[in-house]
Amino acid sequence: MILVSANGLGRQFAGDPVFSELKFEVRTGERIGLVGPNGAGKTTLMRILAAHDKPDYGSLYSRSGIRISLLRQHPDFRSDETLMSVARSGLASVLELQRELEEAAQEMGEAEDDAERERATRRYAEIHDRLEHQDAYSVDHRVEEILTGLGFPTSDFGRQARTFSGGQQSRLMLAKLLLENPDLMLLDEPSNHLDIETTSWLESYLSRQSVAMVVVSHDRYFLDKVVTKIWELHEGQISAYPGNYSHYWKLRGEKAKVMERQAERQQEKIADLEAYIRKYGAGQRAKQAHDREKKLARIERVETMREIVGPVMGFGEVDRSGDIVIEARQLSKSFDKPLFKDSNLSILRGQCVGVMGPNGSGKSTLIKTLIGREKPDAGEVKLGHKVQVGYHDQGLESLAPDTTVVRAVWPDDDPDWVQGEIRDLLARFGLSGEIVFQNVGQLSGGEKAKAALARLSATGANLLVMDEPTNHLDIWSCEALERSIREFEGTVLVVSHDRYFLNQVADRLIVLGNGKTRVIEGDYETYQRIAQQEAETAAAKARNAAPLPSASTEASPSERTDRKKRKYPYRKPADLEREIAEVETEVAELEDLLAQPGVWRDAIKAVELQRRHGDLKVSLANLYEYWEEALELNS
Repeated sequence: MILVSANGLGRQFAGDPVFSELKFEVRTGERIGLVGPNGAGKTTLMRILAAHDKPDYGSLYSRSGIRISLLRQHPDFRSDETLMSVARSGLASVLELQRELEEAAQEMGEAEDDAERERATRRYAEIHDRLEHQDAYSVDHRVEEILTGLGFPTSDFGRQARTFSGGQQSRLMLAKLLLENPDLMLLDEPSNHLDIETTSWLESYLSRQSVAMVVVSHDRYFLDKVVTKIWELHEGQISAYPGNYSHYWKLRGEKAKVMERQAERQQEKIADLEAYIRKYGAGQRAKQAHDREKKLARIERVETMREIVGPVMGFGEVDRSGDIVIEARQLSKSFDKPLFKDSNLSILRGQCVGVMGPNGSGKSTLIKTLIGREKPDAGEVKLGHKVQVGYHDQGLESLAPDTTVVRAVWPDDDPDWVQGEIRDLLARFGLSGEIVFQNVGQLSGGEKAKAALARLSATGANLLVMDEPTNHLDIWSCEALERSIREFEGTVLVVSHDRYFLNQVADRLIVLGNGKTRVIEGDYETYQRIAQQEAETAAAKARNAAPLPSASTEASPSERTDRKKRKYPYRKPADLEREIAEVETEVAELEDLLAQPGVWRDAIKAVELQRRHGDLKVSLANLYEYWEEALELNS
């Protein structure tokens, strides 16, 4: 079923078109990844789809009655709103349906004749089915699942929403959107502010949903896990590709080669025609030459692929440092809790060391401590011979917002630079023209990120320390940064939650968590393999460590080793059977009550009985699963 379709859609600002003549459809259940370079109009298109903006021309059709929701990036909470109340507000449609159910129940109870009662009964049944379809009888479980999945502890559920950090508030708005469960979900950079573990949870959650969604993201791992189609928005046009990001990239490359070969063959044909016309245009074969001129005029030129060219970037030549760039011994640091303790770390010249871990684990604090911007609580850090540090902060605070881009990037007190060189440097990082004379505060997030990287390059540092450098960069800029890091002759220390990026650049990983640091020799995929092997080894040890029953003594069921991991605590099947029988009896009694017309005269009581019936059905399904596990694992 088509939910949204566009024909000839266009939008322009200050007379310049952002995109034009867009034609597309969004169907039920499609998960579309929207990619394109910074400034291509991805966010503008998402706002038009959400009816937060209007196209200048063309038509946009949305199916009647569907709900479309766009992820809000900059929420404004009231003082009385808590984490839980904001999240539950995403269930407004469910709560409205419950109110309508109460009204329908009241109409059934007050009906004066059979026809009126039948109409009310049909309405009640329809609303009840819609509530069941939206899983309305397990609302609290859904809210808790999503909030905990997005990294909020239950102790924060009653906390004021406005007291959370900007990143946490963005996560809360994501939770609200997921709970809304609209027909079309519009997600603009949903994995921003998420650590790797939470991003993995979100990937799993979204890939199980049946709703349609359009996702803007530069996280290539995320796109691979979630989407089933790619829209590439470039030079005002959309090109659609089936499959995830990796499949799109492969198909795009193949399509580019095919188009290039077609263009080459056509060019050869054109060259032959032109040679014939030149040779015989005035001779005996002038008629044939004229025919070829007509044929040449009718040829429709084959276009080659519209390439998306990322910035060149590059960090240039630097002075050679000593072989040991950073050496830390017995390093410890705490704030509200221990972040790392007694850590011994060495970073060698030429390495790219990635730092990863959950939000709040101390990644930024660690790199600041290693380069002397934070003092350790204990231990010492030594920088190597001739080490020069360049620092890229996550908040891009090194760029003064009221300073022009040229001046903000200019190395401090360095008379050797001239404006032309600074402009050449900025152009290398994708910033040219009048934009370089704008104030930093006027730049978009992607433009500001490129300016910060240009400033880092201008320092000439041989140790580049970067905190989340891929934030706000499009995919092509990320690839340029990856290439620049691989070609850099110095040393790189980088914090990132971008798994694809870490795979491309990291020689070694420092993994933080639970107050500890761990060094992995390799990239993110190496870390994943090691973590998987360790989990399997731990599970095997747990199985082997359990005592086996002796020949003379039968081990009790609770002492037996479960070959399969338990989901529920040990209980005897007979006890579960008795509980199942009790619940089934209560369900049958409620169904008898709900079948009696007199019950519906009290609408509130009828709705309460319906809710109780729904809760019991959920409980009964869990008990059956519990009982089946007990039969399998207790025998």
